[in-house]
Amino acid sequence: MASHQIEALTQALARLPGYGPRSARRAVLHLMKKREGAMEPLLAALQAVADTLSTCSTCGNIDTSDPCSICRETRRDERLLCVVEEVADLWALDRSRLFPGRFHVLGGRLSALEGVRPEDLSIDKLVQRVAAGGIDEVVLAMNATLEGQTTAHYLAERLEKFPVRLTQLAHGLPVGGELDYLDEGTLAQALRARRPVA
Repeated sequence: MASHQIEALTQALARLPGYGPRSARRAVLHLMKKREGAMEPLLAALQAVADTLSTCSTCGNIDTSDPCSICRETRRDERLLCVVEEVADLWALDRSRLFPGRFHVLGGRLSALEGVRPEDLSIDKLVQRVAAGGIDEVVLAMNATLEGQTTAHYLAERLEKFPVRLTQLAHGLPVGGELDYLDEGTLAQALRARRPVA
């Protein structure tokens, strides 16, 4: 039987996304076996991040500095602003290296069922950024869920009075996807977004 401290570590790891009790136990055993090569560097990295972790006051990203490393990049096009629901969405888009502009994290999405209202999100700060000028296009990169689309519609209404181009990520068929395996919502989006064959 493991000690109270080892069991507490296992339970803490089991609460992480993608980990359950078994995978957490395996990770703890690996860390204990490879103490110098795995556990100590992990502890040092966790402590370093914990000591410097902050939320970017400009875009809402989570980083170890404020403004974050993305906002400090001088090569980014300040005229393009991509609005995302969560930090994970920002990181996914940034990893792709396809969007050359700046970001804005809402901190969630509107949801009547969960009680998330506009004032619970970073919408007013977004409106202030757009109102300050210098932005030509706002990309609404909401998830393809009912709440995500509701949030995008609300943002479009709030931003329509500004002289910016509002765009939205395309939704529909994934590359390599087979029609037989797609849900009705994805198929409906793909049909609505159909375009002429060149």
